Amino acid sequence: MRRTVNAALLALPALLPPLWGASAQAPGRNTLVVMREIDADNYDPPRSTARGAGEVAYMLSDTLVSLDWDQKTVRPGLAESWTVSEDGKLYTFKLRRGVTFCDGKPFTARDVAYTVTRWADPATRSPVRWRAGPVKEVRAVDDHTVEYELNEPYGELLYQLTLFFGSMVDQATVEKLGQNHGVQGFNGTGPYCWASWTPRQELVMTRHPNYNWGPPIYQNPSPQVERIVWRVVPEANTRLAGLQTGQGDVTQYIPYFALPQLRAVPSVKLSKQENYFWDHFMGFKVDKPVVNDPAVRRAVNLAVNRAAIAQAAFFGAATPADAYLNPNVAGFDPEAAKMVPSFNPDEARKVLDEAGWKPGPDGVRVKDGQRASFVVYAISTQIARVQSEAIQADLRRVGVEMRIQLWDATVAWGKLATQEFDAFFMSYPYISATDAFALYFDSRNRPTPNRMNWVDPETDRLLAEAKTALDPAVRERAIAGAQRRVSEANVWLPLAREQLWVASGPRVEGVRAHGIYGIGLYKGLDIRLTR
Repeated sequence: MRRTVNAALLALPALLPPLWGASAQAPGRNTLVVMREIDADNYDPPRSTARGAGEVAYMLSDTLVSLDWDQKTVRPGLAESWTVSEDGKLYTFKLRRGVTFCDGKPFTARDVAYTVTRWADPATRSPVRWRAGPVKEVRAVDDHTVEYELNEPYGELLYQLTLFFGSMVDQATVEKLGQNHGVQGFNGTGPYCWASWTPRQELVMTRHPNYNWGPPIYQNPSPQVERIVWRVVPEANTRLAGLQTGQGDVTQYIPYFALPQLRAVPSVKLSKQENYFWDHFMGFKVDKPVVNDPAVRRAVNLAVNRAAIAQAAFFGAATPADAYLNPNVAGFDPEAAKMVPSFNPDEARKVLDEAGWKPGPDGVRVKDGQRASFVVYAISTQIARVQSEAIQADLRRVGVEMRIQLWDATVAWGKLATQEFDAFFMSYPYISATDAFALYFDSRNRPTPNRMNWVDPETDRLLAEAKTALDPAVRERAIAGAQRRVSEANVWLPLAREQLWVASGPRVEGVRAHGIYGIGLYKGLDIRLTR
């Protein structure tokens, strides 16, 4: 592999012409080209959970509050300040003055009320509407004061409001475009404005001329670049080539095999986020044949060599996941981590034997006429391909057949909201144990993001207690209980804990990896071009 990597890096310019495509041209003097591996399904903040949607949404609009580089401290955003009532049910936000949408319309408290009400409305069908909290009413007291009232306390509301799902939207634009909002256009308060989107190719945005209200974590409250092109470049070698030839300026989608060599390239700068929680896993639909058997799910966990997969897929730039959560995250429960089986293929075979799954004539186990075979769906990425093929081989060795179906990102999210598959690969960001488990294991979040169809009243009770508890100790006990129930049932196969690196080319300055929801550039306000 080392010879292949070095050859790729040395011959990058030669790779560029046949791979870059029809849009190959040097960026303009004040145009930043951001290269990414896949596109998003849409750019309407409450209607997509794709990282690709968030990358763009954070630049097209703003949230009430922002998140510091430490991934823990909430800072001002569109709200300059806020207060919380003693019972934890009423948040009062004081808004910045002088904020405008891209079309020049003043931003007011009525826009906040509309945005959050739409986000929380079941009719919007937001897969993450629970993140807005148990909303009772969001109201504009005056142009610059918002009252955000909840039916019950929600201890993590401020963090959730830093996420792009709560990015402010313009009511007139939403009503004009309907389901095409975030597909055919967008009018936000962010540092950049929507220009065009060609799915699976590129999204173009231009500088918001009035913008000077960026989060306080940046040195520059205004954007420094005139135009940004988010270009889809699926091939890893082509992204590397783009960095060195100047046809691409920045990317967080760095092939892990290239990290050691990129560190030695003088023209490429690397920024790493040390505070990063982004995990990869395979989830099982626990009500589908074969994977509805707890013995099969346990055997899969025993049969898969996570360390080998982390090395193959990430070239050592990821940690094998031996638990459902990173042990550094708030609310992590060590006892739940002990319930996750370690690699032991002999034990996997024993578990299957004892559960009545006997080897068939082709080596695939059979029980009551049912073959130990299941279908897994995933977004088509290099990591997904490597992970799925390695797991497929590991499972075949213990008599389980896994059939793989990979989908382009523009259709994958729709496919992953169906009941067509038995298991799926996913990676996701989180900031706490409560944040992670409330996302995936609340029964109300079916069919997505609770794609496992996990329905357990006790899990729901524990999650509700963790979300509403005002006492941190009560919250930790509750979320620990939820982790233990899910881990014991082997609802997931934890795979790897990812790292975040952002690479930038020779004419780019000011890039710093942020990491919110796995997103490298966040607002990108300190980024500037030297030529």
